Amino acid sequence: MEILLKAQGITKTFDTGAKTEVLKGVDLTVEDGEFVAIVGESGSGKSTLLYILAGIDTPTSGEVVLAGQNLATVSDDDMASLRRHDVAFVYQYDNLVPHLNAYENITLPLVLDKQKESEFKERVVALATELGIADRLKNYPNELSGGEQQRVAIARALAINPKVIFLDEPTGSLDRERGRQVMEILKEVNEKRGVTLIMVTHSLTHAGYASRRIEIEDGRIK
Repeated sequence: MEILLKAQGITKTFDTGAKTEVLKGVDLTVEDGEFVAIVGESGSGKSTLLYILAGIDTPTSGEVVLAGQNLATVSDDDMASLRRHDVAFVYQYDNLVPHLNAYENITLPLVLDKQKESEFKERVVALATELGIADRLKNYPNELSGGEQQRVAIARALAINPKVIFLDEPTGSLDRERGRQVMEILKEVNEKRGVTLIMVTHSLTHAGYASRRIEIEDGRIK
């Protein structure tokens, strides 16, 4: 299998008057097509690690190579291209734009990429049908349930046909049943579409949907 992501020697120290070392030399390799769950208690460093792997945050030291790009040396233009075409992120809270309906939220990254609606409308509707929200595309976020909002967020991530989706506690704001439904969708996305998923979760049950589980404790992988 092709290596999609390789992180070496990742450290992260926050200085808020007193220095706090959150990550302490993390090495991690993810192959194309994997579904990896990173689990750990609150404060273990798992979300910080996820943001660094996705290129949203920078490490204090160490190196991340993602989809062939060294995130420490990649140009701003190449990083922007990576985010438009290869890398998507799903947050714990759906992070939808409140004044856009579901369809507009899903297609937002495509519009920002200056793609024509005639080129993506049919594909987006098919994607919404696959995720069970085709009848909710005209609804605004405040008219959707928490589970529907998260499905819209997942659809928005999938709309760019990414190589990898990073997910930060994607079921953290949902009840047990809606959380289970979202995890079933993610497992299907990974198995049927072959999209690499890297997910942070505190739930061992939800981590069980992944093909590989990584435990982090006190800033180190166990």
